Amino acid sequence: MADNFEISIFGGGNVATHLAQEILKHPELKLKQMYNRHLTAIQGFGNKTHITDDLTQILPADLFILAITDDAIEDFSEKLAKFDNLTVHTAGSVPMNVLKTKRKGVFYPFQSFSKNKKQINFQNIPILIEAAQPKDLKFLKKIGEKFSNNVIEADSTQRKALHIAGVFAANFVNHLYLQASKILKNNNLPFDLVKPLILEVAQKVQKIPPKKAQTGPAVRGDIKVVNEHLTFLKDENQNKIYKLLTQSIFKEYKNE
Repeated sequence: MADNFEISIFGGGNVATHLAQEILKHPELKLKQMYNRHLTAIQGFGNKTHITDDLTQILPADLFILAITDDAIEDFSEKLAKFDNLTVHTAGSVPMNVLKTKRKGVFYPFQSFSKNKKQINFQNIPILIEAAQPKDLKFLKKIGEKFSNNVIEADSTQRKALHIAGVFAANFVNHLYLQASKILKNNNLPFDLVKPLILEVAQKVQKIPPKKAQTGPAVRGDIKVVNEHLTFLKDENQNKIYKLLTQSIFKEYKNE
C-alpha cells in the first residue's frame, strides 16, 4: 500500500463536506475526487480537487467513501461495482452487505455534522469501522487513526445500537430544546436563560452516569409540581411529551 492514500468522496451533504475538509488537512491523504449529482453542493472544493457530476468520469482511488443518503447506498454502490478499490459507506444503521462492490466496508464517524459549523475536531470523534476482508479492515483502521484517536471495530448491530442511542442523546434532546424555546418565547422570555443549564447538564454527564445526574420534579416524585406543569402546558404535543418523559423517569426511579 502506498504511503499516500487517495480518497474519493461521493456526496455533497454535511458528512461529505466535513470528511473532505479533514482529508485536506493531512499531507499523507489525497482528496482525489468528489462526486455529487449537483455540482453546486461541492463547488467549494473545485480548486482543491477534481469535482464531477458525471459517473463516467470517476477515477479509481484507494478508497471510495459514500457519504450519501441511507436509502441510496445500495443502488448507488452498484454503479461502482466495476472498480476494484475498497468502497465504504458512512451510515450508522445500514448493514455493510448492502454494498454491491467487490470490496466493501463501513467508515462511520459518530458525530452530528452541520455545514454551517466550519470547524470540527475529528480527534475525539469515535469512528466505527467494519470490512469484509481483514486486509481492508486493517487499511480502514490506518485511515481512521489519521482522523481520530478513537477508532473502533463494530458490526452492523453495534452500529445500529449506537445510532439509536445518538438519536436519543442528540436528536431528541435538540427537539426538546426547540420545545423549551417555544415555551419561553410564548411567555416573552429568551432561550438564553436555559443555556447555562444546558451546559451544566452536558458537563455533568462527562463525569457522572446519566442516572445519577437526573434532577427535577419527576425524579423527586413531586406529583403536585408535575400536575401544575401539565395544566400550564396548553400545547397538546408539549403536554404529551412532558407526560411521557415524566412517566419514564418515574418508572426508572420509583424503587430508589
